[in-house]
Amino acid sequence: MTTTTGASVQLIRNATLLLDVGDTTFLVDPMFTPQGEMPTVTDNPEVPDSLTTANQDRNPLVSLPDVDLTYDAVVVTHRHPDHWDGATREELNADVSLFCQPEESAAFTDKGFTDVRPVDDETSFEGVTIHRTPGRHGHGELAEGMGPVSGFVFGGDESVYVAGDTIWYEPVEETLNQFEPDMVVLNGGKAQFDQGEPITMGVEDINAVRDTTDAMVVVVHMEAINHCLLTREELRAETEDVHVPEDGEKITLEN
Repeated sequence: MTTTTGASVQLIRNATLLLDVGDTTFLVDPMFTPQGEMPTVTDNPEVPDSLTTANQDRNPLVSLPDVDLTYDAVVVTHRHPDHWDGATREELNADVSLFCQPEESAAFTDKGFTDVRPVDDETSFEGVTIHRTPGRHGHGELAEGMGPVSGFVFGGDESVYVAGDTIWYEPVEETLNQFEPDMVVLNGGKAQFDQGEPITMGVEDINAVRDTTDAMVVVVHMEAINHCLLTREELRAETEDVHVPEDGEKITLEN
C-alpha cells in the first residue's frame, strides 16, 4: 500500500484532470475527442430536444494539450460526452480500474471494461480513500433531465474534493463542512442553454464555495464546450484567491 504525501491537479481540457494524491494518479472525466469532431451539446441524445444554445460551434472547441497521460486509475463523475466519449473508450485499456457512480456501472461493463468499481458511499485504492458525494446538474426540471451526477473526495495526507458538474446547493456546502478538504476542484463555465438557469457553476456559485472553505479552490470546465459561456478572464476578474488554470497547467497544493 502506498503512502499518500501531497496533492496536485493538472487540467488537461474541460473537466479532464490528472489528480495526484500522494503516489497515486487518477485520470478524471477523460474526453479525448479531437477538436471539432463532436457535435454541439444540443445534438447529443442526453440533452432534451427542446433545448437550444447561443451558438452551434462543434466540440471540443480546443485541441488536447501535449501532456504525459500516465495514471493508475480512472474516475468518471457521469457519462455525459464531455466527460466520457467514444475516443476515450477506444483509448483506455479494458482492464483499467474505473470508478463511477452505481447508476452507470453497467454501461461501462457493457462496453467491455472488466474492472469497474461503482462507489456507493466509500471505497479505497492504493492508499487513497474515495468518497462519492452528491451533485445537482442544474436547477428544477432541467436538473432532473440531466440525469445523476456525482462528485468525489479523495483522501490521503491531504484531501481533494472534485465536485463534478453541480451548482452551489446545500449538499455541496455539507460536503465541504464534513470533509474539510485541502483542495476543491470546481466545474465552472456557467454552462447555459437558452432555456433555464445554468447547469454548472458561475461566479456566484464559485464565490459561495470560496466563502465557505479555507481550501485551495481550482476552477476547470471552461472554454472547451460550446455552451460554457463564462470565460477564464471573466472569472479571474470577478473572484479572489481562486486558481483558474490553462489547459495543461498543473496546480500543486501549497503546504
